[in-house]
Amino acid sequence: MVRPKVLRIEAQGARHPVKHDASKRRRCAIYTRKSTEEGLDQIFNSLDAQREACAAYILSQTHEGWEAIPELYDDGGYSGGSMDRPGLQQLLADAEAGKIDIIVVYKVDRLTRSLADFARIVDILDKKGASFVSVTQAFNTTTSMGRLTLNVLLSFAQFEREVTGERIRDKIAASKARGMWMGGVVPLGYEVRDRKLIIVPEEAERVRHIFARYLELGSVYALQAELVAQGIRTKARTLKDGRAFGNTNFSRGSMYQMLANRIYLGEITHRGKACP
Repeated sequence: MVRPKVLRIEAQGARHPVKHDASKRRRCAIYTRKSTEEGLDQIFNSLDAQREACAAYILSQTHEGWEAIPELYDDGGYSGGSMDRPGLQQLLADAEAGKIDIIVVYKVDRLTRSLADFARIVDILDKKGASFVSVTQAFNTTTSMGRLTLNVLLSFAQFEREVTGERIRDKIAASKARGMWMGGVVPLGYEVRDRKLIIVPEEAERVRHIFARYLELGSVYALQAELVAQGIRTKARTLKDGRAFGNTNFSRGSMYQMLANRIYLGEITHRGKACP
């Protein structure tokens, strides 16, 4: 019953525009986020779509003094389960500095998927008399009912994130129990093909030499010095983006890690349990 009344009032306002009052100016910051980097190289990507929707909503509230600020607060490829995001940190810093009155997001879960983080964000905004608006969800953080609704929504968002995490962890555990390689730093002597560790013959010779010499020397310190003198180095690695690393002298730390690695026993470990 309330909604039609509001719509009629807005319609009347549209027919009889109210002159903009400078004292009512509300500085609006648009925040956008996407969990993965997939598609961000497109001319018009998900962040652009979110920003366009938020900008259109701000424009529709011009009669209330809403005005979008030019700064961009984007986090492409960042999870909503953490506040460790450069765009969000800059947004909150500007809010604390009193540069923002309203944060506008496409959906609440773009801002955060954590109930605890949401409470911290609201606390920061409250101290500066600021608030935030979701374009696709009718929430108002200035009322107790609005906050209750948001808390319920974010509780479900956090629950979804935790259930997804549990499902992924269970899948990794089941895959490792079958002897599958589920990612991580590939040990010296191996390469990965179809989630299987395949022996690299020339690297395998280095591995066998290292273990044989350790048995003879009985000292990691002596072994590390000998490997440096012989020019035997760590595994050379290349990342997907083309960056190369590794191929350096063995440190004592890397020696300890290698000699204790159960991969060389033909086992994959997961949470303290070893599987063949």
